[in-house]
Formats: sequence, C-alpha cells, structure tokens
Amino acid sequence: MPELDHPRFEEPPPPRRRLGRSVFILPSLFTVGNIFCGYYAIISTMHGKYDQAAQAIGIAIILDMLDGRIARLTNSATGFGLQLDSLADVISFGVAPSILALVWGLSTIDQRLGWIAAFTFTICGAMRLARFNIQAGHLKHFVGLPIPAGGGAVAAIVHFFEEPVSNPIGASFMVGTVFALAFLMVSTIRYSSLKQLTLGRKSHFTILFMALIVASIYYYSRWSLLIIAVSYGLSGIAAKIYSLCRRKKTGEEAPAADSLEHT
Repeated sequence: MPELDHPRFEEPPPPRRRLGRSVFILPSLFTVGNIFCGYYAIISTMHGKYDQAAQAIGIAIILDMLDGRIARLTNSATGFGLQLDSLADVISFGVAPSILALVWGLSTIDQRLGWIAAFTFTICGAMRLARFNIQAGHLKHFVGLPIPAGGGAVAAIVHFFEEPVSNPIGASFMVGTVFALAFLMVSTIRYSSLKQLTLGRKSHFTILFMALIVASIYYYSRWSLLIIAVSYGLSGIAAKIYSLCRRKKTGEEAPAADSLEHT
C-alpha cells in the first residue's frame, strides 16, 4: 500500500482568490453609474424635473472623476475602459446637458435655432472626446474644455435658476452660452487637468482646499457650483490671454535690447 505522504497524495493547495478581475471591473462599475446618471438626467428632463436632471449630471461628474482615479491607482486602465468611459461621457455630458438646455432654456426662441445650438453642443462634445482618445496619455493640460466641465456648466446654470427660461432675453443668453461652451470644447485653449491636487508634502493644503469646496457645495450649492463652473470655464481663456500678452511683451523687449547693443 503506497505511503500517504507520497507527493502524489498530497492535498492540493487552496485556490488563490482571483482579485485581478475584480480590480479591473471596479472602474467600470463607476462608469456604469455614470451612464445611469446620464440616462436618469434625460428621463428627468422629459418629465420636467430639471433640477433633478442637473443634480444627476453633477453626480455623473463625480463618478467620472473617480473611475479614472481608481483605474490609475490600481493600475487597471485598459483600452476597453477608455472607450466605455468615452461612451458614458457622450451620454452624460453631451446628450443629457444638450437636451436639458434645449427643453429648459431654449424653448422660448425659434425652435430651429434651439435645435442647432443643442446639436452643436453634442457634436462638439463628441469631437472633443475623440480628440482626447487620440491624445490619451499623461497630459498635464487638457486641450479644449473637457466635456464634463461643459455639461457641468449647463447643469450648474439650471441648478442655480431652477425655473425654466420664460423670456426671449434669457433664452438668447442661454443660446450664446451653449454655443460658447461648444466652441471652447473644440478649441485649442488649455485647461488644467487638476492632477496637481495630489497628496504629497503639502497635502494638508490640498485636503483643506477640498474640504472648503465640499462644505461650500453642501451649504451653498447653487452659488458654489455656478462659481466653480464659470471660474473653470474662464480659467483657460484668462491663461490664454495672459500667455499672449506675455509673449507680446517679450517680443517687444527683445528688439529693444538688440537696438541697445548696436548703439
């Protein structure tokens, strides 16, 4: 009779827990939540619940930030996740905000102009995402206004005023805003990717800054979200103007220095 301690009769080792797939699925779960928020925003807009639609878009922005951050922290970024995230962004920050802007703020003007403005926003957002996918990598700056910021700006405006636009002046302002956001998304203006807000030696400043933002949003959500959306949208334009003025000033100082050398 063979001995029980023979290698062939040893008990097999317990199976290892396969955490790899769980790690790769985790960012996609946040992306699915992003899609759900975009879908919910569209349904809420169709039922006249505009503020709920705006809040759903805001939650989608948070989920969109989390899925990318988690994918980088767990080193689980994949091509599939990138494409799924882009499709989610088209729904939550391209289609949902354009429908919200059309129904909430563009219904009191010429219907064709409202449709053109809303569709322009959607197609510019899609092109912005296509360009981002081509240039995907460790970018220090975004080229063009990110589509979550564009959709968030529409949501912040709706959340601030809440009541639908009922006069042509307000509708004209909304048309201009939608066209401006669409232009910024396909422009070459650089925007901060906010990746500098990482925990390091001066992490206490980052934590304090984030805590102040969260507290202001919790207690004064309408004003805070609108100020954040407008400030971020104008930050790229201000940085562009500053860069052009600085370049012009440097160009004027260079010929002056050359003339002094020749005298």
